[in-house]
Parts: sequence; structure tokens; C-alpha cells
Amino acid sequence: MRIFWALFGLLSLSLGVIGIIVPLLPTVPFILLAAFFFARSSERLHGWLLEHPRFGPMIDDWNTRGAINPRVKRISTLSVTAVFALSYVMGLKPLILIIQAVTLSAVMVFVWTRPNG
Repeated sequence: MRIFWALFGLLSLSLGVIGIIVPLLPTVPFILLAAFFFARSSERLHGWLLEHPRFGPMIDDWNTRGAINPRVKRISTLSVTAVFALSYVMGLKPLILIIQAVTLSAVMVFVWTRPNG
């Protein structure tokens, strides 16, 4: 089972890293998921992730206070706004835009109601 946990951890970490670049692919949830999987598979990988200068603080913020860094909140808001604007400019159907607006608004409410890290 440790091999499967490690593979899921590596997959989650990969998706999190890709999410740094790709809008709407969330980084933080995938990094938190990777930490969960690594904790069950490899002390070395788990320790590396917790000590990582970029990922470690966000994991610690979430684990200790359920918090999201204000800088990450602002970047998330800009990304969500850009994606919605792109959808609008592309001329998606109104129903799709409404569904997207409701979903993205719910995500932003969740993000902005978390404590600051």
C-alpha cells in the first residue's frame, strides 16, 4: 500500500505544481493532498514536503489554523477573474457562464472566509 500512497502523493504534487501555471487547477489542495499521501507512504518525502520553502508554509498554515495566505487569496481571485473574463470573451453560452459564475463565486467565498496565514 505504501507504493500506492507514494504514487498518489507524486501525482498530487505534480498536479499542484502544474496548478501554479494553469488557471483553475488549484495548487494548495493538491499540495495538501500530497502531504496526506506522503505521510502514509514515506517519511522522507513527507519531511521534504513539509520543509520545502514554497510548499511547507502553506501546509503548516492549513494544518495549524485552516488558514490561507493573503497573497495566495489575491492570486486566486485574479486567476478566477481572468478565467471568467476569458470565458465571457470567448462567447460561451449564458447558461454555462451562470454555472461558472456560481461555482467560482462559491470558491471565492470559501477562500476569503478562511483565516489569513
